[in-house]
Amino acid sequence: MPLSKPRPRIAIAPCRAMSDYEESVRRAGGSVWVLDPKADSAADVVASCGGLLLAGGADVAPERFGQLRHPAVTDVDDARDEYEVALVRAALAAGLPMLAICRGLQVLNVAAGGTLVQDIPTQMPGALEHRVRDPQDAIAHTVRVTPGSQVGDLMRGALTGGYDLPVNSRHHQCVLDLAQGFDITAVAPDGVVEAIELPDTKFCVAVQWHPENFLESGAFLPLFAGFVDAAR
Repeated sequence: MPLSKPRPRIAIAPCRAMSDYEESVRRAGGSVWVLDPKADSAADVVASCGGLLLAGGADVAPERFGQLRHPAVTDVDDARDEYEVALVRAALAAGLPMLAICRGLQVLNVAAGGTLVQDIPTQMPGALEHRVRDPQDAIAHTVRVTPGSQVGDLMRGALTGGYDLPVNSRHHQCVLDLAQGFDITAVAPDGVVEAIELPDTKFCVAVQWHPENFLESGAFLPLFAGFVDAAR
């Protein structure tokens, strides 16, 4: 009988709704380690897992990227920001595979030196609706994916017209200034950055939508599988 592939340990920074993230990692062939910010230091995490997953959640504090706080920014968790920024910087330094989702993309960009649009509806007039909450897997819009990117290669079978990927959406912040060294690899029709990647790494991919919410259809399982494979 052929040997089964090893199940790499995937560290997940905790958020309010963990189940879809955990199950997505398991279905992609990984084992789950939900981090305890009070016990699991960034250095220990990087030394003890195969990959890091950053989940969605609260707004990133604008003070972390040198801006005054916009009135629409009301849900900030400073302790979570501090912990996840430390995780990202340690993971980048170690070359640890990373998958960052929604808020995770924003944390990754800020930790690497980028900035954010704090509130799309007021700061990007004419933008699409990016907060389509119910059902969680409702398609909000498409994103134009860069050919040859990791997202493009992994999700090739789901692209329409060769370049467009239908996605859900639940966010009001997005990338403003891209962190140095990163590439933008998917963009919404209104110009909102929807995916970024760090080239020449094993796996460092961030998406603004919520691929974990498509468990029933398995539409984004290839994205999680690519991440887990890189973590082996």
